[in-house]
Amino acid sequence: MDMGDMGNSSSSDSMGMGAGSEHACKISMMWNWNTIDACFISEQWHIRSKADYAGSIVGIFFLVILVEWTRRASREYDRRIVREYEAMVKGYEARASGVAAHDSTAKLDAGASASLAPFRPTLVQQLIRSLFYVAQFGAGYMMMLLAMYYNGGIIFAIFAGAFVGHFTSSWDTVGHNEVVQKDCCC
Repeated sequence: MDMGDMGNSSSSDSMGMGAGSEHACKISMMWNWNTIDACFISEQWHIRSKADYAGSIVGIFFLVILVEWTRRASREYDRRIVREYEAMVKGYEARASGVAAHDSTAKLDAGASASLAPFRPTLVQQLIRSLFYVAQFGAGYMMMLLAMYYNGGIIFAIFAGAFVGHFTSSWDTVGHNEVVQKDCCC
């Protein structure tokens, strides 16, 4: 039975790769410089002109910069909540030492503040930290998917965006004696 007469397109035609399709998506998993009719992520991201391609390159460039600035914002937020915690501890110590002049039992409280548990974010703070993380993770995943098209322009945009984004957003870490968390045990 010839199923082509039923009016339904085959699965390869639905992906824009059917023979005879005038503007079929060019998807290559090998190094390429495809511009017109290249497709990225989905059929809806179908490049139909050089202006579409240039716009995609610029958009990806700024997406990568945005990821780097999101990392910076995440670091700044972490610093802010740690500063707030340290201010709270200092306030507690100041109140305890002020009472110590009047009450000898307050000296025990002042000494106890030095042994407070390490900082642990509140539920809301951890939710905000997690939102920063998922934004970075999601955008990084999209960049990885884009890189897998091995399109020279796309990869250039990713690398250039990473360079500019890191250059403009990472000066905050120079000279700080912060403990850097590692994702592994080494």
